[in-house]
Amino acid sequence: MHLESKLVGAKIQDLRGETTYPIGRAGSKDSVERASAHTVTIPTANAVTHSASSPPRSPRPRCPTRRDETKHQKATSSPPRPIMSHLQRAWARSKLGIAHGSLGELGEEDDEACTGSEAKDDTPEHAADDDSSSASSVSSTGTIIPAPSQRLFARPEGVARGRALDPIPWTTYFERELFLTPPADPAVTFHVYLSSPVDKGVLFVMHHGAGSSGLTFAVVGAEIRKSLPSAGILAVDCRGHGSTVSPEGHALDLRLQTLSADLYTVIQMTRDQMGWKQTPDILLVGHSLGGAVVTDLAMTGKLGNSVLGYAVLDVVEGSAMDALQSMHTYLSTRPTGFASIQAAIDWHIRSRTVRNSISARTSVAPLLSLVEGADPSRPWGWRTNLSATQPFWEGWFVGLSSKFLRAKGGKLLLLAGTDRLDTELTIGQMQGKYALQVFPEAGHFIQEDIPAQTATSLVDFYRRNDRSTLVLPPKVSDLLKQGKPV
Repeated sequence: MHLESKLVGAKIQDLRGETTYPIGRAGSKDSVERASAHTVTIPTANAVTHSASSPPRSPRPRCPTRRDETKHQKATSSPPRPIMSHLQRAWARSKLGIAHGSLGELGEEDDEACTGSEAKDDTPEHAADDDSSSASSVSSTGTIIPAPSQRLFARPEGVARGRALDPIPWTTYFERELFLTPPADPAVTFHVYLSSPVDKGVLFVMHHGAGSSGLTFAVVGAEIRKSLPSAGILAVDCRGHGSTVSPEGHALDLRLQTLSADLYTVIQMTRDQMGWKQTPDILLVGHSLGGAVVTDLAMTGKLGNSVLGYAVLDVVEGSAMDALQSMHTYLSTRPTGFASIQAAIDWHIRSRTVRNSISARTSVAPLLSLVEGADPSRPWGWRTNLSATQPFWEGWFVGLSSKFLRAKGGKLLLLAGTDRLDTELTIGQMQGKYALQVFPEAGHFIQEDIPAQTATSLVDFYRRNDRSTLVLPPKVSDLLKQGKPV
């Protein structure tokens, strides 16, 4: 039978009292009576004797001293209970998350009494390790536990101190710039950035969106060449944008057919000026309006078999037409001028128009020019007047989805969200007519926000459509002419 079934009313005091064992079996009436008559009392150090009939009072216990511990060690075979110092308690509470005063049998009052009667510990109390630190001894290896007050997912507010806002020159990314004046339209001089392909490398021809410039592809172009060193990059400033010179005193002709013809002219003139014997394999890449331009050029078939495919970045017909309704609202909310180019870069980053500071430092400067007669405090204004392009907006995007699906060549669509897909493209994607990749972490300027991921997608797209690695079996007629068995 267990001990607890043999003893009734067992009372065990700690070092501050006595230990009392009433003798008798549980469950019988006379056992309780005998228990009151036969009580074995074992005195201990500093004990106060109590009878079984009168329960002991509960005075505030006195803190045990080292002399008490020595006597107790002699009186009992069990070792004394270790006493934790105040420093050890504070450290253990902070590490184990135990509420104040609940650690051990001694309460906080006991701690104060003990420290008042004995000499205080001169060891300095160190602050507990923050569990959010990777160096914490309690934290799991490689795991960072954030504090509740940390706003991990809050968007950045303002510009961090010390952030560099100086523009990055185009020479960081491209080998040369070209100024091309077509004989058929000498009033226009196209400006392009070029890094030539090596040997038989592919040429990525890139067209920017409305209000942007060719340097929007600078960082992603450099990333492409890291993965594909033989590739070439041709980034165009279309008419009315960047450093391309347009006829003065005339309304800009930004019709889709005009921009498509301009892109074809630039490709041909670049080949002639660089002395290439033939047009290299081309992969067309267009962002926003540029996506409509490259799709239209692919649809015309002017480049023939040189076009391996075309990639469209964050534009589809349905969502583009819907966005035009709020275009004026957007244009009215952005600043009309800036005190400096650095201030313009700062605005693009803080407004999250561009979510990559390196890209912003590269692409923002060509968007601005010094405006004569402007406010001296904000002399830098927008180079392209987007409000003046309103008559062309609908013409850019009408029929875009149909042309994208019907044009010859491989097709890639990169979007910042699946909500941008319209019905026609959704059906086409289900039928496997083009490749689709979504980057929800990016904004509208996918190629600037996440240049490395965009470059990876474009390089993979090229490799899937590269005909130089395609080996076809010999024709039967050729085998017969050679006298080989079929």
